[in-house]
Amino acid sequence: MSSGRVSSEVLVVDGYNMIGAWPELRELAKQSLEDARDRLIELLSDDQGFTGRRVIVVFDAYEVPGLGAKIEQGNVEIIYTKEKETADECIERLVDSLQKRGVQIYVATSDMVEQHVVFGKGALRISARELLWQVEENRRHVREKIRWKQDTQRNSFDTRIDETLRDRLEKWRRSGK
Repeated sequence: MSSGRVSSEVLVVDGYNMIGAWPELRELAKQSLEDARDRLIELLSDDQGFTGRRVIVVFDAYEVPGLGAKIEQGNVEIIYTKEKETADECIERLVDSLQKRGVQIYVATSDMVEQHVVFGKGALRISARELLWQVEENRRHVREKIRWKQDTQRNSFDTRIDETLRDRLEKWRRSGK
């Protein structure tokens, strides 16, 4: 799938591994696996907007008959593996393919065997806990930036008055009268 985005970094995420490891998603999955998938994609989409890196989430459909699917949702590429293909196999294939393009690849999974395999193929590994920390930290930075911008705009008197009055007040201030 080509989205037209060019990034020197790619984050490949083992979707169900994150759902099982992140407390919010694990609880959500008890009610609805679909809602947990959507929430993961929402969080990763927001993070992608902050980091600018390309994000690919792989969901294992090993037991589900069919050809698999590739879709894009919120600037996140989503791959549902085809029948008889595990997420690990798909991730390894992606790493091989992306490695040929000369991009830095990060694979997010807490599966130790998979971490060693992708590391051996040249990708950097990120545990589920590390990715959660990165996503939360990036969300905190975005909230702080928005709050600072709102505070700056809210506290700036001259952004609320028209230009003529602002010029008159500035002349008055400079004249000292």
